[in-house]
Parts: sequence; C-alpha cells; structure tokens
Amino acid sequence: MTLGILARGASRAVRSARIASAVARTPAPAARYHTRLHQIEQEANMGDSDSVRHALNRSILTRQEFVLSILQASPSVRDARGYLTSFAPPTEAEADAALAPAADAEGDDSAAPNPIVETMLNPIVRRPALVKIQGPFTDFQLQSIAKGIHHLQKLGLVSVVVLDRDDIPPCESSDSVAAEAQRTLMLRDTERVVHFLTKSRAPARPILSTVARLGGNGDVYVEAEGLDHVRRAVEEGEIPVLTPDALDEGCRSRRISANAVLCALSEAMANGTSSSSVMGTGTAAGAETENGGAEVVPNKGRMDLTPVRLLIINREGGIPSYARNGLPHLSINLASELDYINSTWLPKWRQTHPTALSNLALADECLSHMPRGASALIVSHRSPAALISNLITNKPAHSASLPHALLTQSEGRVTPDTPTLVRRGLPVRIIRNVDEIDKEKLTHLLETSFKRKLNQEAYWKRLEKDLDFVIVVGDYAGAAVTTIEGRDVGQNICYLDKFAVLPSHQGDGTVDFLWVGLRDETYGLGLLDAANPSEGSLSGVGRGRDLIWRSRVDNGVNKWYFERSNGFVVSEDGKWKMFWCDAEQRIRELAQENGGVMRVVEPSEAGRLQQWAPVIEGIKSAWSD
Repeated sequence: MTLGILARGASRAVRSARIASAVARTPAPAARYHTRLHQIEQEANMGDSDSVRHALNRSILTRQEFVLSILQASPSVRDARGYLTSFAPPTEAEADAALAPAADAEGDDSAAPNPIVETMLNPIVRRPALVKIQGPFTDFQLQSIAKGIHHLQKLGLVSVVVLDRDDIPPCESSDSVAAEAQRTLMLRDTERVVHFLTKSRAPARPILSTVARLGGNGDVYVEAEGLDHVRRAVEEGEIPVLTPDALDEGCRSRRISANAVLCALSEAMANGTSSSSVMGTGTAAGAETENGGAEVVPNKGRMDLTPVRLLIINREGGIPSYARNGLPHLSINLASELDYINSTWLPKWRQTHPTALSNLALADECLSHMPRGASALIVSHRSPAALISNLITNKPAHSASLPHALLTQSEGRVTPDTPTLVRRGLPVRIIRNVDEIDKEKLTHLLETSFKRKLNQEAYWKRLEKDLDFVIVVGDYAGAAVTTIEGRDVGQNICYLDKFAVLPSHQGDGTVDFLWVGLRDETYGLGLLDAANPSEGSLSGVGRGRDLIWRSRVDNGVNKWYFERSNGFVVSEDGKWKMFWCDAEQRIRELAQENGGVMRVVEPSEAGRLQQWAPVIEGIKSAWSD
C-alpha cells in the first residue's frame, strides 16, 4: 500500500489560480479601462490633472478589488454553472464554452475573453434580494456596506433595502416626542444610506411612501400599490431604500418592526404580478437552479420579482453555535435544526447577540416564500466580501463538513465575524433497521447518483446482515449507508458503503448536511458538538469510531474526500484509495495523555491499515453492470 499525504485546500487554490489566469487573459476589462482613460484625458484638458489622475487610480483600484473578491470566492464549475444559469443564461454552446478549460495563451494579449469572468462582470438578468441593514453604523461602516451592495448589483443582484436600528425599540413609542425622535433617526439613516450607495456608483431611491399596511389583528402585508413603488425603482436600475413603516387602519403611518416589513415584502414580491421590465429576460416560476435562483426562460418584457437572497447585515455577525463554544454556525438546516438551536440557546448570548434568534425567525419566514434553492446570509459589516462569495457560490464561508480542527485552528479559520448561511433545508433521520428503509427510493437514489444498475437482490441481502445505519435526507434526496465489516475475522470496521445525493440537490447544501450527520454518528460521536436533533440520532451519546471507505483512484470526488479525511492509502493493485477519519474522541484523549504532542502513528494504531485493507478491498461490488 502507498500512503497518501493530504494537501487540504489545494483544489480551491487551483480553482483560484485558473480563474486568475483567465482574468489575466481577458482583454475586455482592459478595453474598458482604455475607454475610461480616454474620457479622463479629455477631462484633464479642462481641469486639474492631479485630481483626474487620482480619479483614474481610484477607478482602477476599485475594479481590481472587485475582481479580486470574485477570485476569492473560488467558484467551482458547478458554482459557476449555477450562477450563469440564474444571472446570465447562455445558449447550450455558450455554456459548454464557458465551462471548458481555458486554453493556454501565453504572450498573446489578443486572446479571446474568458466567458465565465466576462459574463459575471456583465450579467444579462438582474434578480432581487431583500437586504436588512441593521445599524446603527458609522459613515465608514456604511461606506463599506454600500460598496458591497454595489458589487452585488454589478453581478446582477439588485437589493431592496429595509433599514433597522438596534438602539431604538422595534416598534413606535407611545410617547409622541420619543416617536418623532425615532422617526427622525430613521429618516437620517435613509439619507445616509442613499448617499453612500450613490457615492459607490449604486443609484439608490428613498421610498418615502408607506409600502406596508397594518391590519386590525396586527398582521403586516403589502398591497399591489405599495409593491409598485419597489418595482418601479428596481426596474429603473435603482436600489429602493425603505424605512420600517406601515399604514394602520386609520391611514396613519406608524413605525413597525423591520422584520415584519421584510416578511411582508418577501411574500408580496414572490406572489406579485410581473410588470414590464427594462432589466432583461424574466423567469419562470417554479424552476430552480443550484445557485438558488429560478431557471431563466424566454419571457420577453416580463420580470419575476421573487427574491433569491435574504441578506441581514448587522454588528453581531452570524448565529452563535452551542457546539462551537459560541463561534457562529457556518450553515443552518432550518428543517432539522431550528427548534434545537432555540432550545440550546445560552442566556449569555442575549447580551452578545440580542437579535440572533429574531433574525433566524426572519430567515425562516422569508425563505418559506422564496425558491427552494434560495438562502439567507446573516453577516457582520466587517465581512463585506462574504456577500459576493455567497452570491456566486450560494455556500457558506467554510464547509461545515470539514474537520473541526481545520475550521477552528487553521489559517482562515472560523471567527466571531464568520457569516451564517441559512437554508430551508430538509429533515434528516437515521434508520437502523433494514425493514424501515424505502428500498425503491433508495435504489432510485443510488442508481441516479452513480449512474449504474444496482444488484438489488445481493445488495439488500448484504445489508440485512451487515447494516449499521442509513442517514436519509428529505425524501431520499440524499443518503449515507454504513455497514459493519470484518466480523468474520474478528473486526468491527465502521464502513461507509454508499454516499449519494440526487443531482437536483447537489450544490444546495444537502451534501454538507449529510456528511455532518455521518460524522456525528461515527467518528465525532461522544463529543459535545456531535449532539444533533435528527430523528433516530444517538445525540452525541456513545464512543466515536474510526470511519473507513474506499473510492476508485480516478473518482473525481476524491479531492473532496481528501479535505474531510485524516489520510488514505492506495491498494496494492492500484485501483482503490482507502480513506479514513480517526475517532476524534480517541485522538483528543491521546493528545491529553501526551501533553498535546502526538506521534505520526501512535502505538495503539500500529498495523491497523494492514488489518483494514484486505477486508475493505474484499467487499464485492454492489453493481450488476
């Protein structure tokens, strides 16, 4: 066997390098620079050359920062395809060309533009996003936020902004003097936000008319007339900025919760009737992409106002996690985690994150009206680059399925300012009895995912004897099958037999939700952060076990496995790579015994690879073809 040394994060670095190379070969931005330079040179003949030179340098620097933020998002081919489908729908031939590897063009300044980068910088379709700016913020902070929103607009995401402040009550005071002072604060914030957006070259429009209505029972809703104010601004390429006000039954304008306005807007924009648009091709309701938007189809002159993102920009950062000692959740599966997060909330967080739970409830309500693939991002104003990364990849800043040591101890680790990505998600359950498995649905999932024919009789017979458990996400949108191997030779190897996700759910977070559940039931078991609310889960109670699996040496998923495993070996015949994840509880205990220092191979681990290899390599194929 040949021991493999894992280079974590290498694939991301390669993707960044490839896109960086593509940008270097893309002459279109340079052409635009030359156009702008010519304009500035003409202006220089009539004005101060130093100020003009400064303006030119600032313009180039701003664009360089923008392109760099795209590169830092490190989009994969699937990410790029999802983005292009939502914001720049190409023809089939254009799509193939955009996603094909770039040819070398060393020393050739006239190389053709790279389709992915060029299209990202020139989106055809613009989609709405709901944005809550939850201040108060200083001028410098607002300027940073405005720049981020401007970059989103250049990538095709038009923000509908609702303002909020943490330093005043969420609803109007009964004291008329206090109420007037609070209204004045909100109006000043509106002026400031519009000013900094305009200064950042993102035209904005203050919506001074009251968009929302307040019903007699306290319900907040948006009628067609109110929605028209938002639609007109968006269609004319401007960012509407709203204060959280509503008309009551007596036609009196009252300040209400910004969350209530956002919830009402999300429902109205999702159900609102499209009107004529100058913003490009519209979308068909119901069709979704991996990037969280609706699939674009020809619909001339019409626009779908359904928001595809909810962005909550605050001073607190993401949602603190009980399992991460207060550091933020990377991603949240609302379908299976919402109640658990509320029940494990610590009193001290009411001081450090006073609006976290209300923002999570806001995300839950808004996402219920948005496309299935849409997401919410709860982000600190100190992480503006996360806005662009989320738009392009629709993924969290770090994959939640990565080893915890990488997430908390490595460079670029999780910090208090790391954003939290929230999805509607799917329920997760663990099945430990073969009779409880829907064999027809699991067979369909495996055959669809692997594109092979399952030898059903032999496979189910084997599971009846060796099944450990099956993790099922949703209605068999994804599944992980684990077995106990080697019993006939005195071993109890926890083996990942199958890990599959339907193609329609690849890229929507299902893979991470599935792997996190797998970790909590195997190599992470026994630790505080392995407690999870999934149906049938061990809830962290037990002792962790090493997890082993195998993969063909030419499997394209191997680079994903590299990042999540502790090591791998190549089989003697060169056909397989055997991966493993060490039981984290055991590793921690060994580290404590040795004063934090560990050998490459501990005495208790000696010879285990040689014991595993013949058992794992001897497992018969589950496929009939």
